Amino acid sequence: MKLVSWNVNGIRAVMGKEFAESLALMQPDVLCLQETKAQDDQVIEALESISGYHIYSNSAVKKGYSGTAILSREKPLAVEADMGIEEHDQEGRVLCAEYPDFYLVTVYTPNSANELKRLPYRQQWDVDFLNYIKQLEKTKPVVVCGDLNVAHREIDIARPKSNYNKSPGYTQAEIDGLDNMVKAGFVDSFRYQHPDEVKYSWWSYRAGARAKNIGWRIDYFMTSEALVGCYDKTEIYNEILGSDHCPVSLTLK
Repeated sequence: MKLVSWNVNGIRAVMGKEFAESLALMQPDVLCLQETKAQDDQVIEALESISGYHIYSNSAVKKGYSGTAILSREKPLAVEADMGIEEHDQEGRVLCAEYPDFYLVTVYTPNSANELKRLPYRQQWDVDFLNYIKQLEKTKPVVVCGDLNVAHREIDIARPKSNYNKSPGYTQAEIDGLDNMVKAGFVDSFRYQHPDEVKYSWWSYRAGARAKNIGWRIDYFMTSEALVGCYDKTEIYNEILGSDHCPVSLTLK
């Protein structure tokens, strides 16, 4: 079962940037999207030319902002939006599909914002999101995928020293949040299979960062330890354009 995650930075925008061709190239069984920047009906409308998938969307209250979606060949047993915490459930950041053997949660983790203004909120989010996925795990294993908005280690960011504790996505508080997920038994599938590989999933639009590969790895598939034996392949599709992020994938056998 091939799972793909992609922060598309606007579903309507990416549709005009060879989205269908990229989908045909990757051939996902499930495609999880973040930052759809559209209301639920607009997501369905944007994807009307894509056939063969059941489509589910969770949009933000604020129009044109945030949002997640899941496209699944197999109809999930159930799909639920949000964590059930009002403070967090206004921005369409969490969507969970239940399959026979696992839960698949796609998440667009809040960015800490310029001057780290939203860092305290982000820290609370990390605590509450971990509690949410641990609760799911009581029933069956969990796959978490999406833009986690943090580079976990120095290997995951092109310029660690100049960004550490200055830039959103590479503060110790955010690193601690992902460390806590790891300590709670969630495994970074790409790093598990590629312990020393330098590969990024996001590049700033500024200063030709992508062409120079000055990037960050902030898009992940984190899974319950019970699923590690099912890992077949993990990939980061640097060659696929259309967003400031590229897709990442996990294939389970």
